[in-house]
Amino acid sequence: MRTTQALSITLPHEMAQMIKDKVASGEYATESEVIRDGLRALQARDAAVELWLREDVAPVFDRVAARTETLVPADEVLGGAARRYQARKAGTGKI
Repeated sequence: MRTTQALSITLPHEMAQMIKDKVASGEYATESEVIRDGLRALQARDAAVELWLREDVAPVFDRVAARTETLVPADEVLGGAARRYQARKAGTGKI
């Protein structure tokens, strides 16, 4: 049984040239290898985002939804950051 499937894709000229350049440089043996590597990188990025959402974002959201933490309004946080930035800038002349 075959483990691959041929696809026909359309790419902008710049992307097609990028693939050809990768093969021409010897970094990859075939155009298919370039595409497979790109898809593996996309899978890894998606997995990293999913992990971040599950482990970091969701627990905070759950605590906020349960009202177990005191929240600071965004305008207070941003205002404080802006004041600290201006004070540092005025005191040293640079950031």
